[in-house]
Amino acid sequence: EHWSPKPGVGSSSLSSRAKINKNMKLKILQDIEDSYNELRYKTSWPTKSQLADSTVVVMVASIIIAIGIFIMDTVIDRVMHIIYNGFALF
Repeated sequence: EHWSPKPGVGSSSLSSRAKINKNMKLKILQDIEDSYNELRYKTSWPTKSQLADSTVVVMVASIIIAIGIFIMDTVIDRVMHIIYNGFALF
C-alpha cells in the first residue's frame, strides 16, 4: 500500500477507503443502538398527569409573559407618541 508523503493525506488505495466507510457505518449503527437503549431503559418519562400539569404551567407562564410584553409595548408606544407630538396630549 502506498502512502502519500504529505501529512494528513490518506492512502490512494480504494480498499482502505471502503474499510473507513464500513467502520463509520458500524459506528453510526452502534450510536443509534446506544441511543435507543438509553431512551428505552435509562430515561424516566413523565406520567400523563405530570405532563398535563407541566403543560398548564407553560401555558399560564406564556400568557403572563404575553400580557407583560403587551403592557410594555403599550407604555413605550404612548411615550413615543408624547415625545414625537411635542408633549401634546393625543
